[in-house]
Amino acid sequence: MKQTLSVLVLVLFIMGLILNQALPADAAKKTAKKKGLAPDVIAQIVEKTDNLTKKIYEKELYTPEDANTLISLKLQLDEQMDILPEASFAPIYFKIGNIFRMRGNEKDAIICYQTILENFSQTAYAPKSRDILEEMGVEIKMPVKSEEDEDDF
Repeated sequence: MKQTLSVLVLVLFIMGLILNQALPADAAKKTAKKKGLAPDVIAQIVEKTDNLTKKIYEKELYTPEDANTLISLKLQLDEQMDILPEASFAPIYFKIGNIFRMRGNEKDAIICYQTILENFSQTAYAPKSRDILEEMGVEIKMPVKSEEDEDDF
């Protein structure tokens, strides 16, 4: 009986060590995901957005695949915004908003411009977004800062 109990305790101890080794790796994976998009992924998003913008300006045929690409890019940015917003997203949101607006999709354009105002108000794209929203006749919703936020400055 003592031998069985000793073996059981030893097995539990070894399993505990194995689990402790696995948990930090899982935590590291989660932390890596929260770091944000890799620079090469951001560069790809910028390149695809620029290509779609060129198509608009050159009055090229805008295919359903282009529309899917645009939506995918926006969804990818939106997902990243939930994890780690970066000021480098402001020009991308602005370009995507412009594409939506030029394609007649004002609802999604407004969302892009409003995202810039709410999250990147210190960038050069905020006044541009505000101007476009005013031209579109949209009531601009600025985020309300709490007293705690004001104390931080």
